Amino acid sequence: MIQYHGDCQCQGDLGVVVGNWRDDVLLSVYERLRARYGDLHWWPAETPYEVMVGAVLTQNTAWGNVEKAIANFGDSLTPDAVLHMSMTALTGIIRPAGFFNQKAAYLKAVTAWFAGYGFDVSAVRRVPMDKVRAELLSVRGVGRETADSILLYAFGFPTFVVDAYTVRLCGRYPLPLDAGKGYDAVKAYFEASLPQSEEVYNNFHALIVINAKEHCRKKPLCGGCPIFDTCGKEIIS
Repeated sequence: MIQYHGDCQCQGDLGVVVGNWRDDVLLSVYERLRARYGDLHWWPAETPYEVMVGAVLTQNTAWGNVEKAIANFGDSLTPDAVLHMSMTALTGIIRPAGFFNQKAAYLKAVTAWFAGYGFDVSAVRRVPMDKVRAELLSVRGVGRETADSILLYAFGFPTFVVDAYTVRLCGRYPLPLDAGKGYDAVKAYFEASLPQSEEVYNNFHALIVINAKEHCRKKPLCGGCPIFDTCGKEIIS
């Protein structure tokens, strides 16, 4: 799996950054989740480009469907191959991910953007993050969550990813987690409260996702949840 490591001072491998947490509630949630699940070393991909592909394909579908589509690429999961592949071939490969005509066009677009950097990850990383994010948001099919996923997990930029699981966590902590409403508000809340660390953003988001799949589902399975006793849903129920 892809791993980037910043210059932050950490406890353990991907532990908490000393002295830089500005929200004790989030620190407690992070420590509890990490004690249960450990350091997850996300994203589940072999190359930065595979992260980009997965970030597009996971839109409006389950990750299991993305894995099937990724497997269909075989040795063709390279930016050069996708850029020059026919739309017919590409849609056939990614069919398991759903919305395959739409997503094929999106993959072509984000791959063309990456071609502007010569498919060179280090070249992207030399550009200021805000500029890269603005470029990605101008690419067809790349919204805020997809852009931030690519920035964080493919290129190692310190930007927090907000998804449905993050919003659900905040909604079930209505008293201590006053994160606001909407993507930008929740993202700003986490980034203002956490150390500006790719490592922490990466692991915290991954921990939120895995706990949401294990416990904090739409219909929650609270038994055994590592943050059950402090959950706002439990406090106000």
